[in-house]
Amino acid sequence: MKKFFIFISLLLFCASTTMAQEIESPEPTALVVDSKGNLSDLSIGESFSGEAPVTVRFYANAREVDGYSLTCTWNFFREGEDTPYLVRHDLDVQIELRESGATTVMPTITYTSLENSEIYWLFGDEHYGSPFNIVLAESALEAPNAFSPNGDGINDFYNVFNVKSIVEFHGAIYNRWGQELYRWGIDEMGVEGTGWDGKYKGNPVSDGVYFVVIRAKGADGIEYEINRDVNLLRGYSEGVK
Repeated sequence: MKKFFIFISLLLFCASTTMAQEIESPEPTALVVDSKGNLSDLSIGESFSGEAPVTVRFYANAREVDGYSLTCTWNFFREGEDTPYLVRHDLDVQIELRESGATTVMPTITYTSLENSEIYWLFGDEHYGSPFNIVLAESALEAPNAFSPNGDGINDFYNVFNVKSIVEFHGAIYNRWGQELYRWGIDEMGVEGTGWDGKYKGNPVSDGVYFVVIRAKGADGIEYEINRDVNLLRGYSEGVK
Protein backbone atom coordinates (compact mmCIF):
# COMPACT_ATOMS: atom_id res chain seq x y z
CA MET A 1 0.00 0.00 0.00
CA LYS A 2 2.85 2.39 0.87
CA LYS A 3 4.45 1.76 -2.51
CA PHE A 4 1.08 2.51 -4.16
CA PHE A 5 0.81 5.95 -2.50
CA ILE A 6 4.42 6.74 -3.42
CA PHE A 7 3.62 5.81 -7.01
CA ILE A 8 0.53 8.04 -7.07
CA SER A 9 2.51 10.93 -5.54
CA LEU A 10 5.16 10.57 -8.21
CA LEU A 11 2.49 10.63 -10.92
CA LEU A 12 0.98 13.82 -9.50
CA PHE A 13 4.41 15.43 -9.21
CA CYS A 14 5.30 14.48 -12.78
CA ALA A 15 1.93 15.74 -14.05
CA SER A 16 2.34 19.04 -12.21
CA THR A 17 5.89 19.44 -13.54
CA THR A 18 4.71 18.70 -17.08
CA MET A 19 1.94 21.30 -16.80
CA ALA A 20 4.38 23.89 -15.50
CA GLN A 21 6.68 23.18 -18.42
CA GLU A 22 3.75 23.67 -20.82
CA ILE A 23 3.08 27.19 -19.56
CA GLU A 24 4.70 29.57 -21.97
CA SER A 25 5.86 32.99 -20.90
CA PRO A 26 3.11 35.44 -21.93
CA GLU A 27 3.98 38.47 -24.01
CA PRO A 28 1.44 41.27 -23.36
CA THR A 29 0.79 43.77 -26.14
CA ALA A 30 -1.23 46.96 -26.56
CA LEU A 31 -3.00 48.75 -29.40
CA VAL A 32 -3.24 52.55 -29.18
CA VAL A 33 -5.84 54.45 -31.22
CA ASP A 34 -5.51 58.23 -31.22
CA SER A 35 -8.25 60.79 -31.83
CA LYS A 36 -7.55 60.75 -35.59
CA GLY A 37 -7.87 56.97 -35.83
CA ASN A 38 -4.14 56.28 -36.18
CA LEU A 39 -3.02 52.91 -34.79
CA SER A 40 0.15 52.12 -32.83
CA ASP A 41 1.14 48.60 -31.74
CA LEU A 42 3.15 48.21 -28.53
CA SER A 43 5.02 45.25 -27.09
CA ILE A 44 5.61 44.99 -23.37
CA GLY A 45 8.25 47.52 -22.30
CA GLU A 46 7.53 49.93 -25.16
CA SER A 47 6.19 53.49 -24.88
CA PHE A 48 3.72 55.64 -26.79
CA SER A 49 3.94 59.42 -27.00
CA GLY A 50 1.16 61.48 -28.52
CA GLU A 51 -1.85 63.68 -27.92
CA ALA A 52 -4.89 63.06 -25.76
CA PRO A 53 -7.35 61.50 -25.90
CA VAL A 54 -6.31 57.97 -26.86
CA THR A 55 -8.02 54.61 -26.54
CA VAL A 56 -5.73 51.75 -25.53
CA ARG A 57 -6.56 48.04 -25.72
CA PHE A 58 -4.26 45.84 -23.62
CA TYR A 59 -3.89 42.11 -24.36
CA ALA A 60 -2.41 39.60 -21.89
CA ASN A 61 -1.73 37.06 -24.67
CA ALA A 62 -1.82 34.25 -22.10
CA ARG A 63 -3.51 30.94 -22.93
CA GLU A 64 -5.41 28.65 -20.62
CA VAL A 65 -3.53 25.55 -19.37
CA ASP A 66 -5.25 22.43 -18.00
CA GLY A 67 -4.84 22.11 -14.25
CA TYR A 68 -4.28 25.83 -13.71
CA SER A 69 -6.53 28.84 -13.28
CA LEU A 70 -5.40 31.93 -15.14
CA THR A 71 -5.75 35.48 -13.81
CA CYS A 72 -4.41 38.84 -14.90
CA THR A 73 -4.20 42.11 -12.98
CA TRP A 74 -3.54 45.44 -14.72
CA ASN A 75 -2.26 48.25 -12.50
CA PHE A 76 -2.38 51.82 -13.82
CA PHE A 77 -0.03 54.39 -12.23
CA ARG A 78 0.22 58.13 -12.77
CA GLU A 79 3.66 59.65 -13.03
CA GLY A 80 5.37 59.95 -9.64
CA GLU A 81 2.76 57.89 -7.76
CA ASP A 82 3.35 54.51 -6.10
CA THR A 83 -0.31 53.56 -5.68
CA PRO A 84 -2.32 52.59 -8.77
CA TYR A 85 -5.26 54.86 -9.53
CA LEU A 86 -6.97 52.06 -11.46
CA VAL A 87 -6.88 48.23 -11.22
CA ARG A 88 -8.50 45.86 -13.73
CA HIS A 89 -8.70 42.06 -13.58
CA ASP A 90 -9.59 40.98 -17.14
CA LEU A 91 -7.23 39.28 -19.57
CA ASP A 92 -7.92 42.04 -22.11
CA VAL A 93 -8.62 45.60 -21.00
CA GLN A 94 -9.70 48.70 -22.93
CA ILE A 95 -9.39 52.18 -21.48
CA GLU A 96 -9.57 55.78 -22.71
CA LEU A 97 -6.82 58.08 -21.45
CA ARG A 98 -7.74 61.77 -21.48
CA GLU A 99 -5.22 63.33 -19.07
CA SER A 100 -1.83 64.66 -20.15
CA GLY A 101 1.30 63.27 -18.53
CA ALA A 102 2.71 59.76 -18.20
CA THR A 103 0.74 56.62 -17.34
CA THR A 104 2.56 53.40 -16.45
CA VAL A 105 0.63 50.16 -16.99
CA MET A 106 1.94 47.08 -15.19
CA PRO A 107 0.32 43.68 -15.84
CA THR A 108 0.68 40.67 -13.52
CA ILE A 109 -0.24 37.30 -15.06
CA THR A 110 -0.69 34.36 -12.68
CA TYR A 111 -1.28 30.63 -13.12
CA THR A 112 -2.52 28.87 -9.98
CA SER A 113 -2.58 25.06 -9.86
CA LEU A 114 -5.11 22.87 -8.09
CA GLU A 115 -2.53 22.45 -5.32
CA ASN A 116 -2.45 26.29 -4.96
CA SER A 117 1.08 26.55 -6.27
CA GLU A 118 1.60 29.65 -8.41
CA ILE A 119 3.54 30.60 -11.48
CA TYR A 120 3.40 34.29 -12.23
CA TRP A 121 4.89 37.07 -14.35
CA LEU A 122 5.08 40.60 -12.92
CA PHE A 123 5.89 42.94 -15.79
CA GLY A 124 7.59 45.99 -14.38
CA ASP A 125 10.01 44.45 -11.87
CA GLU A 126 13.65 43.56 -12.40
CA HIS A 127 12.85 39.98 -13.47
CA TYR A 128 10.42 40.42 -16.32
CA GLY A 129 11.29 43.75 -17.87
CA SER A 130 9.63 47.14 -18.21
CA PRO A 131 5.88 47.92 -18.19
CA PHE A 132 3.91 49.88 -20.79
CA ASN A 133 4.23 53.67 -20.76
CA ILE A 134 1.71 56.04 -22.34
CA VAL A 135 2.83 59.69 -22.46
CA LEU A 136 0.32 62.33 -23.54
CA ALA A 137 1.36 65.87 -24.42
CA GLU A 138 0.27 69.06 -22.69
CA SER A 139 -2.52 70.89 -24.47
CA ALA A 140 -2.19 73.72 -26.99
CA LEU A 141 -4.59 75.59 -29.27
CA GLU A 142 -4.29 78.68 -31.46
CA ALA A 143 -6.78 80.57 -33.65
CA PRO A 144 -5.69 82.80 -36.59
CA ASN A 145 -7.00 86.34 -37.10
CA ALA A 146 -7.36 86.09 -40.90
CA PHE A 147 -7.84 83.72 -43.82
CA SER A 148 -8.25 84.00 -47.60
CA PRO A 149 -10.84 81.64 -49.13
CA ASN A 150 -9.93 82.33 -52.78
CA GLY A 151 -9.20 78.79 -53.99
CA ASP A 152 -5.42 79.12 -54.18
CA GLY A 153 -4.95 76.21 -51.77
CA ILE A 154 -3.48 78.43 -49.03
CA ASN A 155 -5.55 79.47 -46.01
CA ASP A 156 -8.78 78.68 -47.85
CA PHE A 157 -10.47 77.52 -44.63
CA TYR A 158 -10.70 79.09 -41.22
CA ASN A 159 -9.74 76.63 -38.51
CA VAL A 160 -7.59 76.39 -35.40
CA PHE A 161 -3.98 75.22 -35.57
CA ASN A 162 -1.15 73.95 -33.34
CA VAL A 163 -3.72 71.66 -31.72
CA LYS A 164 -2.44 69.32 -29.00
CA SER A 165 -4.32 67.19 -26.44
CA ILE A 166 -7.67 68.98 -26.75
CA VAL A 167 -10.50 66.81 -25.39
CA GLU A 168 -13.43 69.25 -25.75
CA PHE A 169 -13.99 71.82 -28.50
CA HIS A 170 -16.80 74.10 -29.73
CA GLY A 171 -16.27 76.86 -32.30
CA ALA A 172 -18.57 79.30 -34.12
CA ILE A 173 -18.25 82.21 -36.56
CA TYR A 174 -20.55 85.27 -36.39
CA ASN A 175 -21.08 88.38 -38.50
CA ARG A 176 -21.18 91.91 -37.10
CA TRP A 177 -24.88 91.57 -36.27
CA GLY A 178 -24.35 88.44 -34.19
CA GLN A 179 -25.75 86.03 -36.76
CA GLU A 180 -24.12 82.60 -36.62
CA LEU A 181 -22.60 81.70 -40.00
CA TYR A 182 -20.70 78.51 -39.19
CA ARG A 183 -20.21 76.05 -36.33
CA TRP A 184 -17.71 73.21 -35.94
CA GLY A 185 -16.70 70.67 -33.31
CA ILE A 186 -13.86 68.46 -32.19
CA ASP A 187 -14.04 66.13 -35.22
CA GLU A 188 -13.22 69.03 -37.61
CA MET A 189 -10.87 70.81 -35.21
CA GLY A 190 -7.51 71.48 -36.84
CA VAL A 191 -8.15 69.07 -39.73
CA GLU A 192 -6.65 70.25 -43.02
CA GLY A 193 -9.24 71.10 -45.64
CA THR A 194 -12.03 71.58 -43.12
CA GLY A 195 -13.41 74.62 -41.32
CA TRP A 196 -15.26 77.70 -42.50
CA ASP A 197 -14.93 78.28 -46.24
CA GLY A 198 -16.22 81.88 -46.13
CA LYS A 199 -19.73 80.94 -47.22
CA TYR A 200 -23.17 81.06 -45.65
CA LYS A 201 -25.81 78.67 -46.97
CA GLY A 202 -23.58 77.99 -49.95
CA ASN A 203 -23.08 81.66 -50.92
CA PRO A 204 -19.80 83.59 -50.42
CA VAL A 205 -20.02 86.31 -47.77
CA SER A 206 -18.41 89.72 -48.24
CA ASP A 207 -14.80 90.45 -47.41
CA GLY A 208 -14.52 92.08 -44.02
CA VAL A 209 -14.31 91.45 -40.30
CA TYR A 210 -16.13 88.57 -38.62
CA PHE A 211 -16.01 87.19 -35.10
CA VAL A 212 -14.94 83.77 -33.78
CA VAL A 213 -15.95 82.28 -30.42
CA ILE A 214 -14.13 79.15 -29.24
CA ARG A 215 -14.57 77.16 -26.03
CA ALA A 216 -12.22 74.24 -25.52
CA LYS A 217 -10.60 72.16 -22.79
CA GLY A 218 -7.20 70.49 -22.74
CA ALA A 219 -6.24 67.10 -21.31
CA ASP A 220 -4.25 68.97 -18.67
CA GLY A 221 -7.37 70.79 -17.45
CA ILE A 222 -6.60 74.11 -19.17
CA GLU A 223 -9.73 75.82 -20.49
CA TYR A 224 -9.53 77.91 -23.66
CA GLU A 225 -11.85 80.88 -24.23
CA ILE A 226 -11.07 82.63 -27.51
CA ASN A 227 -13.09 85.63 -28.68
CA ARG A 228 -11.49 87.52 -31.53
CA ASP A 229 -11.91 89.26 -34.87
CA VAL A 230 -11.40 87.29 -38.07
CA ASN A 231 -10.45 89.11 -41.27
CA LEU A 232 -11.79 87.53 -44.46
CA LEU A 233 -9.49 88.62 -47.31
CA ARG A 234 -10.21 86.92 -50.64
CA GLY A 235 -7.90 89.26 -52.52
CA TYR A 236 -4.88 88.22 -50.49
CA SER A 237 -2.47 85.61 -51.88
CA GLU A 238 0.62 84.19 -50.23
CA GLY A 239 3.69 86.10 -51.34
CA VAL A 240 1.71 89.05 -52.79
CA LYS A 241 2.07 92.31 -50.88
